[in-house]
Amino acid sequence: MAAMRGGFRFNSRVAPPVHLGRILFAALLVVPLLLGTARANPMLLVDMRSGEILAAEDAGQPWHPASLTKLMTAYVAFAAIRQGRLSLDTPIRISQNAWNQAPSKSGLEVGSSITLRDGLYLLIVKSANDVAVAISEAVAGSEKAFVAEMNQIAAAMGLTATNFVNPHGLHNKAQVTSARDLAVLTLYIRRDYPEYLPLFATEAVMLGTAKMESQNGLLTSFLGTTGMKTGYVCASGLNIVATNERNGRSLLAVVLGASSARERNEMTAELFLKAEAGQVRGTGQSIVAYANASGVAPRDMRPLICGKDSKEYVAAREKAFPYGLKGQPSFLTDTVTGPVHVATDLGRIRTIPWPRPRPVYAPTTVAGGVSLR
Repeated sequence: MAAMRGGFRFNSRVAPPVHLGRILFAALLVVPLLLGTARANPMLLVDMRSGEILAAEDAGQPWHPASLTKLMTAYVAFAAIRQGRLSLDTPIRISQNAWNQAPSKSGLEVGSSITLRDGLYLLIVKSANDVAVAISEAVAGSEKAFVAEMNQIAAAMGLTATNFVNPHGLHNKAQVTSARDLAVLTLYIRRDYPEYLPLFATEAVMLGTAKMESQNGLLTSFLGTTGMKTGYVCASGLNIVATNERNGRSLLAVVLGASSARERNEMTAELFLKAEAGQVRGTGQSIVAYANASGVAPRDMRPLICGKDSKEYVAAREKAFPYGLKGQPSFLTDTVTGPVHVATDLGRIRTIPWPRPRPVYAPTTVAGGVSLR
């Protein structure tokens, strides 16, 4: 039976959630942000209480998620914990496959173990690719099986622009999502697993003497920021999903393809401030009803971000959007001290069965959606 929560219609019988993408997808409504500068890349601003899109630009455009992929990696791990397949105290091991991943990495050696709890902090805060693989192997027995679960849950959520190839977000041309899908995924995390929200608001992780800080600059410079994740590869540009709760507003912003961390963070803060000031008044459309673009290839930002045209492109973006540059005004003027999580390297634990046995994964189709329990 469906239930209304915070303005969203969910099927309360299933967790992970039901397929939302089959309702109200009759039209694609693109609402220009009109924030004073030309916007070439996807942006989205959502009222998290009502689900209303306050502003959107190319939010259904397929895009490479980079490390925003780890939002789904975390969701699948949360679901596995709830299902009893493992616990926050379960040791996870850095296999050779995990250790082989390209940076960003945790610095853990092959064979080292950490608890899943610490692994989740390293996954989200440090954005550690080796830990993403270690979590996937611990949850599903193999990276491949875990990715299959990621895609099944994405389909159940109605993320029609989304396809995962790996659990970390290192570039693969087939790893695709959209701003719309990332917003829906974030809302599901907040609805289904609110107990883990402090994880996304954590500023840094200590592992031994190493302090690994979040790349989400809003956590330390914009009051009310509660998460969620940043990501970057050359093909995607600099991405962010951010949530903010202050002055009576509960807001979610997605900015994809920025030319720098400065631009990404300042644009996100500007969106929040515009909403607080009433300068973006909403579209009347639910995020659930926003249609992804079909038959469109993901945009490749590599030539502009890392290629021969990058210097000229970044200079043009700085001219068009100078906020936060030296001598220019900034939207990020607060000083916030966020929580720091202390993780522990458990060393080599030889008694961990590998891969860990788990229940057969057999989703059951139910009326109105898909149950993954």
